[in-house]
Amino acid sequence: MVLFGRQKTQMIDQAEALPGRPHSLPVPTHHAVFPDRRILPPFPEGYGRAVFGMGCFWGAERLFWQTPGVWVTAVGYAGGYTPNPTYEEVCTGRTGHAEVVLVVHDPAVISYPALLKVFWEGHDPTQGMRQGNDVGTQYRSTIYLTDPAQRPEAEASLAAYQSALTRGGHGTITTEIADLSDFYYAEDYHQQYLHKVPNGYCGLGGTGVSCPVGLTTNEA
Repeated sequence: MVLFGRQKTQMIDQAEALPGRPHSLPVPTHHAVFPDRRILPPFPEGYGRAVFGMGCFWGAERLFWQTPGVWVTAVGYAGGYTPNPTYEEVCTGRTGHAEVVLVVHDPAVISYPALLKVFWEGHDPTQGMRQGNDVGTQYRSTIYLTDPAQRPEAEASLAAYQSALTRGGHGTITTEIADLSDFYYAEDYHQQYLHKVPNGYCGLGGTGVSCPVGLTTNEA
């Protein structure tokens, strides 16, 4: 999926980031897999939102839309500086953004910790500014928090999964956990890409280590 420019493994300083633009990119209003469901707000009342980065967002989005209890998904850019970036700009490494997936879920069917389990097991969170053959800051592992209540759950899951990874001989988790500032929707052709192109590229690859959801560090 490395198409444009030289990928960078060092986060850019805000002062050096691309300027972007004031207007959002045009995106479809509804999901290609669930055409009766909007990918743009408003979402059903009481539903939760989660934002994850785990490498190339094509495979990450498919992983979550296939998860029971997930209402809708969308791909986009978050964690950087450039407003309303294009994919080409993100690929230069000069926006600071990660490729991410927005997950809207029904908490009565799937909880936030259960989504975290899908996240941890769906990629290798120890690889720093890369995921497999995809190299650059846009492919870093991230959890962006949409609600303050998500932070202790995210941090507890990281600690529990680190214990499991360490027992399995894996390295240190490099996942960024931060409050979500902005989520910029990616271009139309990226939305539900692997539904539109079923044999398209998917760079997901986990460690094979199960995530003990809900356990504290002492219990893990």
